[in-house]
Amino acid sequence: MTSTQQRAALQRQIWQIANDVRGSVDGWDFKQYVLGTLFYRFISENFASYIEAGDESINYASLDDSVITAEIKDDAIKTKGYFIYPSQLFSNVAKTANTNESLNTDLARIFGEIENSANGYASEQDIKGLFADFDTTSNRLGNTVKDKNLRLAAVLKGVAGLDFGDFEDNQIDLFGDAYEFLISNYAANAGKSGGEFFTPQHVSKLIALLAIHGQTSINKIYDPAAGSGSLLMQARKHIDVHCIEDGYFGQEINHTTYNLARMNMFLHNINYDKFNIQLGNTLTEPHFKDEKPFDAIVSNPPYSVKWIGSDDPTLINDERFAPAGVLAPKSKADFAFVLHTLNYLSSKGRAAIVCFPGIFYRGGAEQTIRKYLVDNNYVETVISLAPNLFFGTTIAVNILVLSKHKPDTTTQFIDASGLYKKETNNHLLTDDHIDQIMKVFDSKEHVEHFAKSVSFEQVAENDYNLSVSSYVEAKDNREVIDITELNAELKTTVAKIDQLRSDIDAIVAEIEGAGDSK
Repeated sequence: MTSTQQRAALQRQIWQIANDVRGSVDGWDFKQYVLGTLFYRFISENFASYIEAGDESINYASLDDSVITAEIKDDAIKTKGYFIYPSQLFSNVAKTANTNESLNTDLARIFGEIENSANGYASEQDIKGLFADFDTTSNRLGNTVKDKNLRLAAVLKGVAGLDFGDFEDNQIDLFGDAYEFLISNYAANAGKSGGEFFTPQHVSKLIALLAIHGQTSINKIYDPAAGSGSLLMQARKHIDVHCIEDGYFGQEINHTTYNLARMNMFLHNINYDKFNIQLGNTLTEPHFKDEKPFDAIVSNPPYSVKWIGSDDPTLINDERFAPAGVLAPKSKADFAFVLHTLNYLSSKGRAAIVCFPGIFYRGGAEQTIRKYLVDNNYVETVISLAPNLFFGTTIAVNILVLSKHKPDTTTQFIDASGLYKKETNNHLLTDDHIDQIMKVFDSKEHVEHFAKSVSFEQVAENDYNLSVSSYVEAKDNREVIDITELNAELKTTVAKIDQLRSDIDAIVAEIEGAGDSK
C-alpha cells in the first residue's frame, strides 16, 4: 500500500469512527472527542517512543508506575514538555475501556495529571488546558455514567484500531494528516463557523508558498489569526524544517480553536520549545511584541468583523496603526489585521493575507490606508481567487502580499479567478493552478488577461484602487462574430426565403386556377 493509499484508507476509517460513535451527539459538538482521543494516542506513543529510545528490550507500556524515579520524570518533562506514567498511556486505558466502570472519571484524572506535570516547567503554558474541551463528564455523551462510558469506550476502541504503522517508521505525519482531515471535514459541515478556524489545504499551500518564496532561511513564522494552525503547518510542509530557526508563532481568540492549534503543533511533531500559540484578541491584546519581526507571516483573518476601533482613543497612537493616520472602520476590521501584520513583518520577509475584496476599492478610511500602503511601497501583489474555495462562504476572496524589500515601485495584479476545479461542495485549487500563480508571481511578467505589473503613478491616479479587475482586463469569452460572413449568410438566407415565397405563391396560384376552371 502506497503512502497515499494508506492515508486515504486511514481517513475513511477515522470519519467512519466519528459517524459511528457520535449517536445523538451533534457532529460539530462531538469533534473534540474524536480529535482529543487522536491527540491522546499520539502523545502517548510519542512519549513511550522517547523513553524507549530505540531499545527493544524496553516496553514502557508494560512497566509499573513505581519504577519511575523523580529524575526520569524531571528529565522527560524538560525534554518533551509533559509526563505520562505507563498506566496512563492510551494503549493501557483503551485495553480495559469496555469494562472500566469509572472510565470517564479516570480519563478526566489522567488528562489533568498530564497537564499538571508541566507545572513549574518551561512548557507549562504550552501544555496547560490542552484537554479542556475533552469533557468526559458532559451530558452530551449521555445522561448516565454508563452511557458516557459506552460512548467514550467506543471512541477509544475506534482510534486504537487505526493503523498508523510503527511510530519509528516515519509515519508520524499520518497523525497530523489524519487530524487535519478530521478538522477539514468538521469545518466543511459546520457552515460559516467552520471557515473561521480552518483554511482549506490547497489555499493554505498557496498562501504559505507566497510568504516563504525566495527565502532560504526564516527566523520564524507567524499567524495573527491562527485558527487551528493549518496555515502554519502548510508553511512547515513546504520549506525545510531546519530553515526555520525559531519556530512557529500564532494568536487565536477562540479558546477551543486555540487548543486545536496547540494540538496540531504536537501532532506534527513540533516540540513545545519550537512553537508558541497564545490566546487573545490580536487587535487589542497583541502578543509577541518582543518576538517580532517575523520573516514569514501567513493569515486568513475573519472577514469584515466588528472591532472597537475609534471607540478606543489610544489605538490611533498604537505603533501598528499610527503610521496610516487612521483606524480601520469599526464595522470592518480587515485593514486593522493588515496593519498589524505589516508592523510584525521583517525587512526581508513577506506576508500573505486573505482579504475581503471590498477593502480594495471602498472609500473613506480604507482608501486612506491603501494610500499609506502604496505610497510606502509595501504592496507587492494582489491576487483575486475563484469563488467558493473556502468553507462557509462562496465569495471570491483576494490574497494581499506585503513586502518591505521590493526592488521597484510597481504593484502586481494577478487574476486567478478562472483557476479552479469544480468539486461537489467547494471549488479546488490544483497543484497546477498553484504553480501557474507562483510562476508569474516570481517572474512579475505581463500575461494578457492574467497578470500585470502596474506603476505607482497609475495606481495613485486611480485613487489607490487595488482591485485586480481595474488593471487586468478579463478575457472576453464571447463568440467572435465575422460581420462580413454573417451578412453573406443573411443575404443567402433572404434569397432562399424569397425563392420559397415565390414557389409558394406559384403553387397557390395554380391551385386557385384549377378551382376556377371547375
